[in-house]
Amino acid sequence: MRIENLSPGIGSVVHDLDLSQPLSSELVSEVKALWLDRLIIVFRGQSISSEQYLSFAKQIGTPGTYPFLKGLEGYPTITPVLKKETEKVNFGGVWHTDTTYQSAPPMATMLYALELPPVGGDTLFSNQYAAFDTLSDGLKKSLKDLRVVCRSDKAAVSATRENRTSETGQNIVKEALIGIHPVIRTHPETGEKCLFVNRAHATAFEGWSEGESSSLLSFLFDHQIKEEFQCRHRWELGDLALWDNRCTLHYPVNDYFGHRRLLHRITLLGDKPY
Repeated sequence: MRIENLSPGIGSVVHDLDLSQPLSSELVSEVKALWLDRLIIVFRGQSISSEQYLSFAKQIGTPGTYPFLKGLEGYPTITPVLKKETEKVNFGGVWHTDTTYQSAPPMATMLYALELPPVGGDTLFSNQYAAFDTLSDGLKKSLKDLRVVCRSDKAAVSATRENRTSETGQNIVKEALIGIHPVIRTHPETGEKCLFVNRAHATAFEGWSEGESSSLLSFLFDHQIKEEFQCRHRWELGDLALWDNRCTLHYPVNDYFGHRRLLHRITLLGDKPY
């Protein structure tokens, strides 16, 4: 396989690797090592069925279901991520880490591009190792023992789900889901520390009011998406992206009104952050 980096610090495109057939154990190890190093990798030029997509996902981890939307018929762990031509709001259209309102958020997210606008609809990613490393020593010390409360019903992100939940909602989530996690997370595989808050779901520090938390959280939200931490992926049909949900943020750019965009998502089960 041939590797092309998207930026110096995060993101790579993988060429010349066919995911329609199971990978050898050696190739799986090579892919995982690249993923852990680059945080987001994109396999270009794929043409795979739902069965083949799921098979590849199982070589990386254990697929899980999304609490708010139904999956494909026969494939409950594959969730369509759709924006129609007539819609102005895109799904997940705020900087976030996926479903941190769960006690054990996904370790990884995968997206497979099936329909794209002629231009636009890129996704930005941000490296949260770098976000942590560039904090001052004093702030790192202050954050070291803090935990953050993450909720599924924060207004900014709830609004981005409305079009899809009205059509294919699970109708099983009656109350807000809440996860409480360390602000500074240790990655379970690399042992490195990263910043683990996000604008979509983080509401307050544990034991603090939302008012008391607001200024510091706002600073962290702005800091963690500095351009020098980012890469930008310009989708092509057949792209399959895999990113580490434990140490990245992502943001789907909403600049393609009048065009349809469809990707299929699989999330891989993670462990409780520490």
